[in-house]
Amino acid sequence: MPTTNNTNTTPPKIKWLDTVSSFLDNQFKIPGTETRFGLDFIIGLVPGVGDIASLGISSILVLTMVRYGASGRVILQMLWNIFLDTTVGAIPILGDIFDLYFKSNRRNFELLKQHYGDGAYQGNGMWIVILVLIFLVLMFIAVIYLVAKLVAFSWANFAALVS
Repeated sequence: MPTTNNTNTTPPKIKWLDTVSSFLDNQFKIPGTETRFGLDFIIGLVPGVGDIASLGISSILVLTMVRYGASGRVILQMLWNIFLDTTVGAIPILGDIFDLYFKSNRRNFELLKQHYGDGAYQGNGMWIVILVLIFLVLMFIAVIYLVAKLVAFSWANFAALVS
């Protein structure tokens, strides 16, 4: 018997993830435009530190989505969204513009919602949680390393300019 896919409604179990991802990506509107942004964009404006904080928040959301039964394929798509958001978002100015429109948290929530709507919910797979956690920790370390290198480079160039 075929099932009806109704991805327009959010299952009650994941409704709070809808609220959080909207707050992070769509809470506010630029007056006179249709462009929306959220806390993720605002904290991303702080060079380095904002990107690390944004990665941390997005990682927590993805880990929660994993616990709610997202499949390996969906998780890979979510991790790709976070990777793009973090790497491109770290580029000064261009990254901020990218963050304004990419909205990785909303994309990831929509992936989970569609996953539920397709009836592909699998329950919680501990091995996937562990693999995702390892990937996110490695990505977090890489971002911290790159930010430290960028700060050192900027400081050296600033010191050379001043002297």
